[in-house]
Amino acid sequence: MSPTGISANRLELLQIADAVAKEKSIDKKIVISAMEEAIQRAAASKYGSENRIKVEIDEETGSIKLMRLLEVVEEVTDNFREISLEDAKTKHPDAEIGGPEITEELPPIDFGRVAAQSAKQVIVQKVRDAERERHYEEFKDRVGEIISGVVKRVEYGSIVVDLGRAEAIIRKDDLLPREIYRPGDRVRAYIFDVRREMRGPQIFLSRTHSDFMANLFAQEVPEIYDGIIEIVGVARDPGSRAKIAVQSTDSSIDPVGACVGMRGSRVQAVVNELQGEKIDILSWTNDIADFVVKALQPSEVMKVVLYDEDQRLEVVVPEDQLSLAIGRRGQNVRLASELSGWDIDILTEDQESERRQKEFQERTTLFMESLDVDELLSQLLVTEGFTDIEELAFVEIEEIINIAGFDEETAQEIQARANDFLEKENIILEEKRKDLGVTDDLLELEGLNLKMIVKLGENDIKTLEDFAYCATDDLIGWYENIEGKKVHQTGILESFDLQHEEINTLIMQARIKLGIVSEDEVFPTQDEDLEEDVDENKISDNEEIN
Repeated sequence: MSPTGISANRLELLQIADAVAKEKSIDKKIVISAMEEAIQRAAASKYGSENRIKVEIDEETGSIKLMRLLEVVEEVTDNFREISLEDAKTKHPDAEIGGPEITEELPPIDFGRVAAQSAKQVIVQKVRDAERERHYEEFKDRVGEIISGVVKRVEYGSIVVDLGRAEAIIRKDDLLPREIYRPGDRVRAYIFDVRREMRGPQIFLSRTHSDFMANLFAQEVPEIYDGIIEIVGVARDPGSRAKIAVQSTDSSIDPVGACVGMRGSRVQAVVNELQGEKIDILSWTNDIADFVVKALQPSEVMKVVLYDEDQRLEVVVPEDQLSLAIGRRGQNVRLASELSGWDIDILTEDQESERRQKEFQERTTLFMESLDVDELLSQLLVTEGFTDIEELAFVEIEEIINIAGFDEETAQEIQARANDFLEKENIILEEKRKDLGVTDDLLELEGLNLKMIVKLGENDIKTLEDFAYCATDDLIGWYENIEGKKVHQTGILESFDLQHEEINTLIMQARIKLGIVSEDEVFPTQDEDLEEDVDENKISDNEEIN
């Protein structure tokens, strides 16, 4: 072997590189590079890590060169890494300061047991890294596909799946309840994530993902694959029940019938793959009330009340239909809510009647006590739709006069009493604000009244800065899942019926006043809007010309 080589069979080295590259389906150059790094580390261990050592393996002959790299300098300060210009010119006449580094060949090395083991670890790790990178590149663009594989092993309830050229994992939570797989079983699943990771799984599969069901239908229903039928949404309680909304771009094709198939053959194929999961197929409609009625089937619905601002529906059902509408552990209404994107409250006729009676009585009592009027007059005000004193104080006087049995004098007296009540209430609220230590700067926010400010103070929001750092949900309320149930958490200002956009605007105004953000960032100027319109017009004009 060449005096500059390592004691190893050249042909064997290349054969090993070829075999590893083919087995792992990676570039041979990567294997050669790993071998070079392994030899370089072994050489550094023998000759000293102070030296800068380079290794080259000839891919044609298998010969190995060990070299030390030296920088050409005027005056040597590091004997391991530098060489004087005079010494360099004796071997390399073209050498110059600042020019290419000088290579000095080193004697071959023999691998000891420790060095050989270390070299093996380096090669194995490099090859493994290259293999993982290949897996990532091969599967990163396949997210959203259904793939088949063979169960390789089971780990703590999760299963590792052999995909042929790579491994994937289906975690326990992504398997259907009561599914049991053993090594050698075939499994179909949905690729929902592919990550570039240094260790652990990279390809993540799921059998519980909503899109797994959507893709299964696309495989069974040609009209979905061809784009004639569109899957609008899927809501699943994996392994138990699901609801899927579909619509057709061709009025002559029934989307529900197409998905069900002849004698239920198409939907049954999906049900079988999902271990008997029951599937309700619904025809989508933009009339949200009508769609929710369909989604709550088989229960009967008597009335639907929409609250657009809150994206919430109140559904009234007969007493004997309540449990059917809600479903076991709330399953039916939860899936209907998820599929429609609206919050759904289920009430019986009696519950709705009781609630309305309670609201009516509370408002009647409010007007009686605040305005010092009799019950009949208060009931008339509630019946006409007035809900609080502020409405009476600031409404146009004609609206009160138009109430049956009211004249102008009565209307003026009611409005005067409403204003008197608010003035007295504001005096009390102002004193309370000061007692709570709420600063004056909160009063400057247009849209916050004294009642709201006192409520904030009672919840330890006492300065403009405190308010600026509030989260919108903290103020208007939010929903969270607790033990599988959607539970409403009350917001600090929820009782004031402020909308999400209104609260956002108030918070942003506070941040602008404090200099946290600029007004231009939050509210673009008219000139900026005009520029955007001009740019859009230019694009439109160009498109028309082209």
